[in-house]
Amino acid sequence: MKLAYITHPSCLQHEMGPHHPECPERLSAISDRLLLRGVLDWVDSFEAPAATFEQIGRAHEGRQFFELQAASPSAGYHQVDPDTAMNAFTWTAALHAAGAAVLATELVAKGEYQRAFCCVRPPGHHATRGEAMGFCFFNNIAVGIRHALDELGLQRVALIDFDVHHGNGSEDILAGDDRVLMVSTFQSRLYPFSGEQPRAANMVNVPLPAYSDGEPMRRAVTEQWLPALAEFKPQMLFVSAGFDAHREDELSHLMWRDEDYAWVSRELVAFADRHCQGRVVSSLEGGYHLPALARCVELHLRALADID
Repeated sequence: MKLAYITHPSCLQHEMGPHHPECPERLSAISDRLLLRGVLDWVDSFEAPAATFEQIGRAHEGRQFFELQAASPSAGYHQVDPDTAMNAFTWTAALHAAGAAVLATELVAKGEYQRAFCCVRPPGHHATRGEAMGFCFFNNIAVGIRHALDELGLQRVALIDFDVHHGNGSEDILAGDDRVLMVSTFQSRLYPFSGEQPRAANMVNVPLPAYSDGEPMRRAVTEQWLPALAEFKPQMLFVSAGFDAHREDELSHLMWRDEDYAWVSRELVAFADRHCQGRVVSSLEGGYHLPALARCVELHLRALADID
């Protein structure tokens, strides 16, 4: 089954300074691995459009859009927070990263593809309704979700977030929206130091202890995520796919292995096949050990595209 694979050249031009872990080489490592392993033969590639003000405004305050636009430097860097900076290409890359989620949502919701993956950066799940933070400028997946609900007429969608860091921005935007169920795992008491107590009834947050392996995540999926998802009956799944819980990734203290990412990806696809007509939109979030990131994204795409 063909998978829609969406990216944009500007995502390789955004960078935040020497030695920053959220670097352009992340996408290069992924694309090199997918090419080498023949996975790109199983996808249809698309260039992401730039998201419009209206599309971004469904998830963010207008003020945030214009402040980031005005802050875009012509050279050098503009520091947004201690970990997050803009260069001359960041504004364009952020628009296209959000636009990738919009295009993916349209392709899947309209039945042109069952599944889509957005291989983009900057990531998005820390960007709140009114603030860029944590390497993120716009909340790409939330922009896609609101497009599905407000523009394409879907009534119920679910967001699955398996990044090692809590998707505080997604929770901020989507908490209390009874059209959305968000389920997530993340390392307890790690940046952004939130998520231990869900902000609304439509949040299923499962903090995981530091130095735990993939077994607590698997129990969270089978005992908490899947029952909640089955009860909610979403029409489409959205995934914030973070690969930084890997044992080789130095930005976290979880000990997941390649096979854990393959397993959770297969579980989500199986659920979508049973309950959502197979419809999944996934977007890249974290993952900073380049070889582990590339291997695990490959496994994620193999599950999405039903490649053995």
